[in-house]
Amino acid sequence: WAGILNGRLIGPYMLPLRLTGGTYRVFLEEVLGDLLEDVPLDIRRGLWFQHDGAPPHFALDVRNHLNRRFGQRWIGRGGPIPWPPRSPDLNPLDFFLWGHMKSLVYETPVDTVEDLVARVLTAAQEIQQTQGVMERVYQNLIRRYTVCNEVHGRHIEPLL
Repeated sequence: WAGILNGRLIGPYMLPLRLTGGTYRVFLEEVLGDLLEDVPLDIRRGLWFQHDGAPPHFALDVRNHLNRRFGQRWIGRGGPIPWPPRSPDLNPLDFFLWGHMKSLVYETPVDTVEDLVARVLTAAQEIQQTQGVMERVYQNLIRRYTVCNEVHGRHIEPLL
Protein backbone atom coordinates (compact mmCIF):
# COMPACT_ATOMS: atom_id res chain seq x y z
CA TRP A 1 0.00 0.00 0.00
CA ALA A 2 1.11 3.55 -0.68
CA GLY A 3 -0.59 6.87 -0.94
CA ILE A 4 0.11 10.39 -2.10
CA LEU A 5 -0.92 13.28 0.11
CA ASN A 6 -0.03 16.93 -0.44
CA GLY A 7 2.81 16.05 -2.77
CA ARG A 8 4.27 13.50 -0.39
CA LEU A 9 4.50 9.75 -0.69
CA ILE A 10 2.92 7.98 2.29
CA GLY A 11 4.26 4.47 2.83
CA PRO A 12 4.92 2.04 1.38
CA TYR A 13 3.40 -0.56 3.64
CA MET A 14 3.60 -4.23 2.72
CA LEU A 15 0.14 -5.78 2.79
CA PRO A 16 -0.19 -9.58 2.87
CA LEU A 17 0.04 -11.37 -0.47
CA ARG A 18 -3.46 -12.79 0.02
CA LEU A 19 -5.35 -9.68 1.02
CA THR A 20 -8.86 -10.17 2.39
CA GLY A 21 -11.48 -7.70 3.49
CA GLY A 22 -10.63 -8.53 7.10
CA THR A 23 -6.89 -7.94 6.75
CA TYR A 24 -7.53 -4.74 4.78
CA ARG A 25 -9.88 -3.48 7.50
CA VAL A 26 -7.21 -4.20 10.12
CA PHE A 27 -4.75 -2.19 8.02
CA LEU A 28 -7.20 0.72 7.84
CA GLU A 29 -7.96 0.59 11.58
CA GLU A 30 -4.52 -0.15 13.01
CA VAL A 31 -1.85 0.89 10.51
CA LEU A 32 -3.11 3.77 8.38
CA GLY A 33 -3.19 6.14 11.35
CA ASP A 34 0.47 5.41 12.08
CA LEU A 35 1.39 6.07 8.43
CA LEU A 36 -0.37 9.44 8.66
CA GLU A 37 1.15 10.35 12.03
CA ASP A 38 3.36 13.12 10.59
CA VAL A 39 0.44 14.70 8.71
CA PRO A 40 -0.96 17.73 10.58
CA LEU A 41 -4.20 17.02 12.43
CA ASP A 42 -6.24 19.61 10.50
CA ILE A 43 -5.28 17.89 7.23
CA ARG A 44 -6.05 14.41 8.63
CA ARG A 45 -9.49 15.59 9.77
CA GLY A 46 -10.37 16.75 6.25
CA LEU A 47 -8.67 13.87 4.46
CA TRP A 48 -10.42 12.13 1.59
CA PHE A 49 -9.64 8.43 1.12
CA GLN A 50 -9.62 6.76 -2.29
CA HIS A 51 -9.10 3.18 -3.28
CA ASP A 52 -9.93 1.03 -6.28
CA GLY A 53 -12.51 -1.68 -6.73
CA ALA A 54 -10.40 -4.63 -5.59
CA PRO A 55 -12.62 -7.24 -3.88
CA PRO A 56 -11.05 -6.76 -0.41
CA HIS A 57 -11.82 -3.02 -0.65
CA PHE A 58 -15.49 -3.80 -1.29
CA ALA A 59 -16.00 -5.97 1.81
CA LEU A 60 -18.92 -4.79 3.93
CA ASP A 61 -16.82 -4.37 7.09
CA VAL A 62 -14.30 -2.27 5.11
CA ARG A 63 -17.06 -0.03 3.72
CA ASN A 64 -18.63 0.29 7.17
CA HIS A 65 -15.27 1.31 8.64
CA LEU A 66 -14.69 3.87 5.88
CA ASN A 67 -18.19 5.27 6.43
CA ARG A 68 -17.46 5.66 10.16
CA ARG A 69 -13.97 7.09 9.68
CA PHE A 70 -14.43 9.27 6.58
CA GLY A 71 -18.20 9.74 6.30
CA GLN A 72 -18.90 11.07 2.80
CA ARG A 73 -15.15 11.68 2.18
CA TRP A 74 -14.15 8.41 0.57
CA ILE A 75 -14.05 7.33 -3.03
CA GLY A 76 -14.37 3.71 -4.06
CA ARG A 77 -16.65 0.91 -5.10
CA GLY A 78 -19.72 0.88 -2.87
CA GLY A 79 -18.83 4.23 -1.34
CA PRO A 80 -20.50 7.61 -1.30
CA ILE A 81 -18.49 8.58 -4.38
CA PRO A 82 -17.96 5.64 -6.71
CA TRP A 83 -14.62 5.29 -8.44
CA PRO A 84 -15.01 4.56 -12.16
CA PRO A 85 -14.14 0.91 -12.82
CA ARG A 86 -11.02 0.23 -14.88
CA SER A 87 -9.85 3.84 -14.69
CA PRO A 88 -6.09 3.73 -13.98
CA ASP A 89 -5.63 6.79 -16.21
CA LEU A 90 -7.05 8.92 -13.38
CA ASN A 91 -5.09 7.47 -10.46
CA PRO A 92 -1.50 8.69 -9.90
CA LEU A 93 -0.60 5.48 -8.11
CA ASP A 94 -1.53 3.58 -11.28
CA PHE A 95 -0.36 5.95 -14.01
CA PHE A 96 2.90 6.86 -12.27
CA LEU A 97 3.95 5.34 -8.98
CA TRP A 98 3.70 1.59 -9.50
CA GLY A 99 5.35 1.61 -12.93
CA HIS A 100 8.17 3.91 -11.82
CA MET A 101 8.71 1.93 -8.64
CA LYS A 102 8.84 -1.35 -10.59
CA SER A 103 11.46 0.09 -12.93
CA LEU A 104 13.63 0.99 -9.93
CA VAL A 105 13.04 -2.25 -8.02
CA TYR A 106 13.66 -4.58 -10.98
CA GLU A 107 16.74 -2.90 -12.50
CA THR A 108 18.46 -6.16 -11.66
CA PRO A 109 16.94 -9.55 -10.75
CA VAL A 110 15.49 -9.86 -7.25
CA ASP A 111 16.71 -12.91 -5.37
CA THR A 112 14.69 -13.02 -2.14
CA VAL A 113 11.58 -11.59 -0.54
CA GLU A 114 13.82 -9.65 1.84
CA ASP A 115 15.69 -8.16 -1.12
CA LEU A 116 12.38 -7.22 -2.74
CA VAL A 117 11.12 -5.46 0.40
CA ALA A 118 14.42 -3.58 0.80
CA ARG A 119 14.30 -2.47 -2.83
CA VAL A 120 10.70 -1.28 -2.56
CA LEU A 121 11.60 0.81 0.50
CA THR A 122 14.68 2.22 -1.25
CA ALA A 123 12.70 3.01 -4.41
CA ALA A 124 10.01 4.81 -2.39
CA GLN A 125 12.67 6.88 -0.65
CA GLU A 126 14.33 7.71 -3.99
CA ILE A 127 11.01 8.78 -5.51
CA GLN A 128 10.20 10.94 -2.49
CA GLN A 129 13.60 12.63 -2.63
CA THR A 130 13.59 13.31 -6.39
CA GLN A 131 13.20 17.06 -6.77
CA GLY A 132 9.97 18.07 -8.51
CA VAL A 133 8.63 14.57 -9.17
CA MET A 134 5.42 15.01 -7.17
CA GLU A 135 4.77 18.41 -8.76
CA ARG A 136 5.03 16.78 -12.22
CA VAL A 137 2.67 14.00 -11.11
CA TYR A 138 0.19 16.62 -9.86
CA GLN A 139 0.35 18.58 -13.15
CA ASN A 140 -0.15 15.33 -15.09
CA LEU A 141 -3.14 14.47 -12.90
CA ILE A 142 -4.77 17.86 -13.56
CA ARG A 143 -4.20 17.36 -17.30
CA ARG A 144 -5.80 13.91 -17.16
CA TYR A 145 -8.86 15.19 -15.27
CA THR A 146 -9.22 18.07 -17.73
CA VAL A 147 -9.11 15.72 -20.74
CA CYS A 148 -11.58 13.36 -19.02
CA ASN A 149 -14.01 16.26 -18.54
CA GLU A 150 -13.54 17.41 -22.14
CA VAL A 151 -14.47 13.98 -23.52
CA HIS A 152 -17.32 13.55 -21.00
CA GLY A 153 -15.74 10.58 -19.24
CA ARG A 154 -14.88 8.54 -22.31
CA HIS A 155 -11.57 6.70 -22.68
CA ILE A 156 -8.69 9.21 -22.46
CA GLU A 157 -5.46 7.24 -22.80
CA PRO A 158 -5.09 7.85 -26.58
CA LEU A 159 -5.44 11.59 -25.92
CA LEU A 160 -2.65 11.87 -23.36
